[in-house]
Amino acid sequence: MRRAVCPGSFDPITNGHLDIIARASKLYDVVHVAVMINQSKKGLFEIEERIELIRQVTAEFGNVEVEAFHGLLVDFCKQRDIPAIVKGLRAVSDFDYELQMAQMNNGLSGVETLFVPTNPTYSFLSSSLVKEVAAWGGDVSHLVPPLVHTALSERLAHKN
Repeated sequence: MRRAVCPGSFDPITNGHLDIIARASKLYDVVHVAVMINQSKKGLFEIEERIELIRQVTAEFGNVEVEAFHGLLVDFCKQRDIPAIVKGLRAVSDFDYELQMAQMNNGLSGVETLFVPTNPTYSFLSSSLVKEVAAWGGDVSHLVPPLVHTALSERLAHKN
């Protein structure tokens, strides 16, 4: 069985993330979406909320498993016998950082990293940017799945 992981914080998941996961789901039998737990960062959405949103928006693919992880991604991969990490690249600046991470991960465990060029439609997109624009009342409905847009709007309405 061919397995890969798409890691990230997904706070919230964007259409750019979803595009990479969808493309990976066509290449692998199982795609694990690993939602990173970073104790030092307070996210807009709790980990459990992110996991549930991702499960709902990826349900149509039929081969995506979503769970949280804390620690080294290579340990997550070893524990689940996952030989490949799939990462989207938006720009050259992403490549510089991601190449270092890929080389470190491979050196630590032999796990390979596959880079997928982001769909140009989403080349500027990040969760941070979506949250910032939405917090100032900007329309981000075309940047996130409808379910996520609803959750984001509700969360920001309660925060303000």
